[in-house]
Amino acid sequence: MKLGILMSGQGAQKVGMGADLYEQVPAYKETIDEASKVLGYDIMSTIVNDEDNVKQTQYTQPAILAMSTAIYRSLADVMPKPQATLGLSLGEYSALVAADVLDFDQAMRIIKDRGAYMQKAGDENPGKMVAVMTDDQDLVVKTVETLQANGKRVYPANYNTFNQLVIGGVEADVNEAMQALTDAGVARMVELPVSGPFHTPLMSSAADKLTDRLADEEFAPMSFDVYSNTTGQKFTDVKATLLDQIVSPTYFAQALQAMVDDGVDTLIEFGPSDTLYKFARKIVGKDVKRYKVTNFKTYQEVREMLAATE
Repeated sequence: MKLGILMSGQGAQKVGMGADLYEQVPAYKETIDEASKVLGYDIMSTIVNDEDNVKQTQYTQPAILAMSTAIYRSLADVMPKPQATLGLSLGEYSALVAADVLDFDQAMRIIKDRGAYMQKAGDENPGKMVAVMTDDQDLVVKTVETLQANGKRVYPANYNTFNQLVIGGVEADVNEAMQALTDAGVARMVELPVSGPFHTPLMSSAADKLTDRLADEEFAPMSFDVYSNTTGQKFTDVKATLLDQIVSPTYFAQALQAMVDDGVDTLIEFGPSDTLYKFARKIVGKDVKRYKVTNFKTYQEVREMLAATE
């Protein structure tokens, strides 16, 4: 088994996420409690079981990082050393923790601040994000570029799969892009439940604050490869990439394809949802085995699978 771990990003959150793992898996509970001490509030009561807070970027980001890391730690005794990890946006921090680049407490402190910066930037620059379902992504990019040339603030934001490209920006300008894409023959677009136009230049104030925040942070060598969805390739300059990530498009599809091309044959997603597990099917097909751990049931299933391969 050449294992690749996928770490969930923001948008995967939901009320009650990880509650059954917290109750039934001691190593999971220990990690969540550790994260709560770093944050200065209880994750389970403040986020997991609060319908309003679970939608807020400043709370959601730390909770997802804590959950993904807690699952990873809970399976460490039966899991072979991964060949690589890949996270979607926020999930890159979980991936870097798994590869020992960031200490868990260090990552929690950074994400607490990153989430607050992005929450403020989103509040100051309210916008909209829409997933455009088409395999003609050049059409989407050209449509957006035409609007930009006319002063509109709409941008490519997430290359999730080779037939799903998320655009984001000022609401009125995104709406104009949607109409133009409809006129061009795009039949399906889905508005995303997010609190800001992430991975666009509208988040530049958050990037500026994160630049100052990361100035004195130190990063350790990787214990295995981590692929970045900001570049679509393996991380090289970690700090620069994490700063670019705030305002740049994500290239999850390209990064996952690169990881599989380099030999990964089994994928497991850790986090609140199975979004990346589903993306993987569309990106790399059926030949790569896929699993997910989103709750206690899937945790048990994957634990048994890993134990059987030892």
